[in-house]
Amino acid sequence: MLLKTTVNGHFGELLQGCLGPSGPVALVTLPCPALQLTALGHPARRLDLYSPQRVLSPQVARRFLTRLGRRDPLRIVLRSAMPPGGGAGASTAALVALARISGTQCDPQDLAEACLDIEGATDPLMFAQPERLLWASRQARILGNMPALPKFEVLGGFWGPMTRTAPQDRNFSDISDLIPQWRSAALAQDLASLSALCSQSANRNLSLRGLAQDPTPRLSSTLNALGYVVAHTGAARGFIFARGTCPKDAARLLRKTGYERIVHFNAGGGV
Repeated sequence: MLLKTTVNGHFGELLQGCLGPSGPVALVTLPCPALQLTALGHPARRLDLYSPQRVLSPQVARRFLTRLGRRDPLRIVLRSAMPPGGGAGASTAALVALARISGTQCDPQDLAEACLDIEGATDPLMFAQPERLLWASRQARILGNMPALPKFEVLGGFWGPMTRTAPQDRNFSDISDLIPQWRSAALAQDLASLSALCSQSANRNLSLRGLAQDPTPRLSSTLNALGYVVAHTGAARGFIFARGTCPKDAARLLRKTGYERIVHFNAGGGV
């Protein structure tokens, strides 16, 4: 019997930073249905994992399934559309897929805590509407619920080196001032204001990490985008547009500027 499950990744973060000087690292993620990780499995004599993109090692997979109390002998193949270190949730998606394909029955919060034990920092991909959570990634904790987002579209790609998230990394800007503004703009379904807040969070991060050469802010103006979104510890970079307004030649311009693995997807408004 062949088992199959698919988990959506994310494309950077709409917001990410610290909540005050000694507060937790918090984020609002951007779900990305265009980037998925698929797990295929079938019964075997022992647990065996094949991951062409090296998203997870067999040792980590065994440790995670043991943490969940699952020891079923399965041959599992993981195929990821998102590159490890790209800031698109490959490692968390892989763990969520392992949990599902092994038949684990637990609520999203318990699964998040199991992922945290393995990763040290985890994305909220196990929740049904992760973009509506203010999420403490180093604590696997919901800090608050956020309003629904209006409809928009994102065109993006990966720029720069792939960098896996370091759980001990606290080199983030303070975004505590952006959170109440985000809530107000989301309640008003004000896409322009939300996009500007995304750009603020991204720009603070780019400045803090010495990425002044990043072409994303300049390209956002060239494309007349409402704003831009980045993976604050990875290579994903995206441009936000109202639905149906992305320029036809935008993907070509991204490739010309050095962005790779171009993606185009809808977000917000129930997608």
